Amino acid sequence: MTTNPSDAHIAVVDDEPELRDLMQRYLVKHGLSVSTADGGAALDELMAQRPVDILILDVNMPGEDGISIARRLRQKGEIGIIMLTANNDSIDKIVGLEVGADDYITKPFDPREVLARVRGLVRRLKARGEAPATLGSEVQMGQCRLNLDRRCLFDAQGEEIALTAMEFDLLRAFAQRPGRPLSREQLLDLAHDQGDTVFDRAIDTRIARLRQKIELEPSRPQIIRTVRGIGYQFTPGR
Repeated sequence: MTTNPSDAHIAVVDDEPELRDLMQRYLVKHGLSVSTADGGAALDELMAQRPVDILILDVNMPGEDGISIARRLRQKGEIGIIMLTANNDSIDKIVGLEVGADDYITKPFDPREVLARVRGLVRRLKARGEAPATLGSEVQMGQCRLNLDRRCLFDAQGEEIALTAMEFDLLRAFAQRPGRPLSREQLLDLAHDQGDTVFDRAIDTRIARLRQKIELEPSRPQIIRTVRGIGYQFTPGR
């Protein structure tokens, strides 16, 4: 479990589209990676594609309610759960905590409170030494996340960004060697697609395309940086 909230993937599960969109926009604005789902089935599809660190989960939803979802996921392993409810009745809160929720927020709420609860939960999970069972092999690259197991790149909203096989291989080479300058020759060895005839300067073209996908300002790259006289370097935490 990461100690940095900006490295956590948050899933907001609520049947109200306006609330989902509001929370996603607010949390993404504050540097979090956020996906949304309108219920249990959509959440299962999301978690099959991307690992989730923390759920913000509505209690009262049609079909499978939040309590049932929390109970089901707790049987699979550790994951941070913050329950949302419009009901101020303490019974709902007690039941939610009994099935394994970590925190509870009553609607209506201030989005700033949700942000504070998420950040606090990241710290508590780390202090307990718990790694969510849904956490896969992912590397943060700016606002994007590279899933090494699924060979996929996702933006801050959880949408997949298309990659060619060689683009993924290049990102994987960088992700596995953070802070280490890599020459064009090394990158060719690490990411060469045997089906292509590739020369070293073609790496420059591919790096330029990758920067368009992962950099906030591709003309001023901060994630994949040029190392003069050597090649390129992946700089985490940018």
